[in-house]
Amino acid sequence: MTVLEDRIEMADADADTDTDTERLDEWFERLERMPVPEGYRVEIVGGNVFMTPQRDTHWVIIRRIVRALEDRFGMNVKAFSDVRIDFPGHENGLNGFCPDVALLKASAKKDKKGHWRYQDVLFVAEVISQGTAANDYGPKRFAYAEAEVPLYVIAGPYQGRCHVYTDPKQGDYDEPTRVDFGNDIDLTGTVLDLVLKTDDFPRD
Repeated sequence: MTVLEDRIEMADADADTDTDTERLDEWFERLERMPVPEGYRVEIVGGNVFMTPQRDTHWVIIRRIVRALEDRFGMNVKAFSDVRIDFPGHENGLNGFCPDVALLKASAKKDKKGHWRYQDVLFVAEVISQGTAANDYGPKRFAYAEAEVPLYVIAGPYQGRCHVYTDPKQGDYDEPTRVDFGNDIDLTGTVLDLVLKTDDFPRD
């Protein structure tokens, strides 16, 4: 089967399934069979498929954030990178995200299909790429806010700056706090209750 034929079947699958989760399951199953280049992350954002290369700069930032979570909550903390979590859609409901970092409640359990639930997500961090920055600041921000994720941090290695979003209300967050790389991010009043150091966050 060609890539084009597989994409056509993915589109047709919408008519044969009943729920957003079922449609997303079908899409991801087909994407797993497609020749996705190694080192690429695949997500569905607003019904569109995005493939993003994983750069070493991004991985260093991701690793440092996860390490901070482990230092704060212990090695058994439910913190994941690049793991699918389905979020509510701002427009069409088709959001199968694979956040760069997602922290779940200690009590979180997978659903009957083996998926983590967005209702258990406490914190998300995304490290932006030039090609997908619009998603992180737009549709993903709205989806995380609609899901009432209490804390959302965007790390931008191109700008050398983090944007910190808190207190989701009515499908969006208030204006973010902006922190340049090299300065501490004070998250002591949030669900993380820690100070995130950015001294070693690399730039692109």
